[in-house]
Amino acid sequence: QVQLVESGGGLVQAGGSLRLACAASRSILTINAMGWYRQGPGSQRELVATITSRGTTNYADSVKGRFTISRDNAKNTVDLQMNSLKPEDSAVYYCNAVVVELGTLRNYWGQGTQVTVSS
Repeated sequence: QVQLVESGGGLVQAGGSLRLACAASRSILTINAMGWYRQGPGSQRELVATITSRGTTNYADSVKGRFTISRDNAKNTVDLQMNSLKPEDSAVYYCNAVVVELGTLRNYWGQGTQVTVSS
């Protein structure tokens, strides 16, 4: 199992920056991929960015060039640096971990952290 704890959300003005952090309960080297998803009011949860155990990254088109996902293997954390924030970035952001064990793929989620961008 993996427990994930997010931090770093808050209220920021449009054009500002926030950095989200996700701490995992075990070595992220044993986790196949980690990522950030978000869910706005009345919307489905959507992918924001992912990073594999090899460091390969993937971003939603809407955040490319503004958000950066990174990992710190020593601290077992995955961060999301968000720059040039827009009101439409407002959502609850969730950390995700994907683990494949004994041929079974398992998804783990954090509790979420609120990001609000004011115009």
